[in-house]
Amino acid sequence: MRIEIEREEDGRWLGEVPALPGVFAYGATEEEARAKAEALAFRVIADRIENGEPVPPEAHRLFAA
Repeated sequence: MRIEIEREEDGRWLGEVPALPGVFAYGATEEEARAKAEALAFRVIADRIENGEPVPPEAHRLFAA
């Protein structure tokens, strides 16, 4: 799953998962923003599965070995 990273004007890093609207997280470093966005993406996908909601096809790559 693609995670887009960009640096904000205030120096914080923002990680966003375009395939999952609303899934974004800030971090002090690029790595922290990426890790937080990925963790949030896993939680959102798990919640969708639990509630019988559709999961974007791109999300299935997160679970590939």
